[in-house]
Amino acid sequence: MASREKQNLFNLLQSCNTIKKLTQIHAQILTKSFSQTNSLLAKLLYLYVSYGYIKDALSVSENIDNPSTTSWNQIIRAHGRSETPKRSVECFNRMAETEAKPDGYTFSYLLSACARSGLFREGEQIHGKVLANGYCSNVFVGSNLVNLYAVGEGGGLVECARRAFDDLREKNVVSWNSLLKGYFRCGDVDAAREVFVEMPERNVVSWTTMVAGCVKHGRCRQALSLFHYMRKTRVELDQVALIAALSACADLGDLRLGRWIHWYIEEVLSVESESLLVSLNNALIHMYASCSAIDEAHKVFKNMLNRSIVSWTTIINGLAKQGRGEEALRFFQRMLCSGGSDVRPDDITFIGVLCACSHAGLVNEGRNLFTYMTETLGITPRIEHYGCMVDLFSRAGFLDEAHRVIETMPMKPNDAIWGALLGGCRLHKNSELASQVAQKLILQLNPDQAAGYLVLLSNVYAAAKRWIDVAFVRRKMVEMGVRKPRGRSWIQINGVVHGFVAGDTDHMHTSSIYKMLAEISTQAQRQADKLDASDVVLCVEGH
Repeated sequence: MASREKQNLFNLLQSCNTIKKLTQIHAQILTKSFSQTNSLLAKLLYLYVSYGYIKDALSVSENIDNPSTTSWNQIIRAHGRSETPKRSVECFNRMAETEAKPDGYTFSYLLSACARSGLFREGEQIHGKVLANGYCSNVFVGSNLVNLYAVGEGGGLVECARRAFDDLREKNVVSWNSLLKGYFRCGDVDAAREVFVEMPERNVVSWTTMVAGCVKHGRCRQALSLFHYMRKTRVELDQVALIAALSACADLGDLRLGRWIHWYIEEVLSVESESLLVSLNNALIHMYASCSAIDEAHKVFKNMLNRSIVSWTTIINGLAKQGRGEEALRFFQRMLCSGGSDVRPDDITFIGVLCACSHAGLVNEGRNLFTYMTETLGITPRIEHYGCMVDLFSRAGFLDEAHRVIETMPMKPNDAIWGALLGGCRLHKNSELASQVAQKLILQLNPDQAAGYLVLLSNVYAAAKRWIDVAFVRRKMVEMGVRKPRGRSWIQINGVVHGFVAGDTDHMHTSSIYKMLAEISTQAQRQADKLDASDVVLCVEGH
């Protein structure tokens, strides 16, 4: 009778396809006193791990006496997916003291746990045991070896990943994807591209890795080109690929594609009842804010069911950059009132808030928020926070206070901080302080960095009619070989983003562009002449 009941329960486990059914079967095992039956517990353990219920799996594992290799594998697998993956190695060491022998699954789960927890030394030791036990030809073990070295930091480890990959007799798409990620991780985009081209088979992970990797390393046009090809060839667009593409749209100002992605999310992903990642909505907000469509960003934010600190920070930063400082502060207050530890403002949030104060000229609010950040929340200011305070004071004309912040900050000021003070000097015509700032800047910057600041200093002197100093700065620029970086701009026409560089002669429409520029310059000069004439008339009438 008991053996028949055990068999029935085992059959139920074999056909189990939901977590609800699994918990019901588990309850029957307990009520019928079969909690010491290893065959049932091993199957129960496997299913709990497969469904991602790691705590339940580990609880089951405690009741297994003298685990078999299969049971040990699931215990190692469960720890590898838990919050303490290092315990997988400890389990393996305990397994080695028993009669159970490791197999390919054992090493695969161990290597995966080592990669997840950054245990590269232990992973290398496991690699040695793989070699000793003759499992190098196992495609799953080999793929996990490639992944172990690919997720490590530095170019040396990616070369180990390449050797492990080349040693594989049989390569699957997982091993190819691991190598692809490894090259992106160490910043070798060209090598990653070569791997992608060589791949005999690609899945959605391959494409997503390429798009996200190109975005991360500043190759946004290449990323969007790949994304367009994904659409053209009907590769599934998963949420990770959409997040990466939205990031590229934000960088390039491609609002049209960004809106199409938003449509796709609402009309395709939502219809399929796919649970949307909060990070996907955050990417939408960032894209709209970066493309100056802040009202559309606000709509996305408003419709979010769940918001993270990144959601609040992104909308606050977006409003601040669009000059809507007071509105940004209202959102900050709403965030504080929303409660919950998951929306507690962090250092990035305060960069946006202080930037909002700077653009809106809210000096007292900025002072109070900086104090609240440091003294109430205990957040240590970064150089960006000090930069915001210097910019805030400089824009408002509190130049001495801005200078005092620079002199007392605990880290060495960078060129952006000195540049903010120099910009304030120009705005408020303080040529004396500008001269002091410029002398320090010239000493610490290379010629390419110094160009913009020296031009700014020259303009400050010109506004103060200090022509000798203007001539000195210009001469200094020549001596340093300084050239001001060429201006760049982008426009979007019929869905295509066109980039322009000052002085460019390689553009396919160069002649038409310069012809139009000449016409615009002529019209601008005529308008300027009319304004000058009006000023003269006004001056005469005033006398």
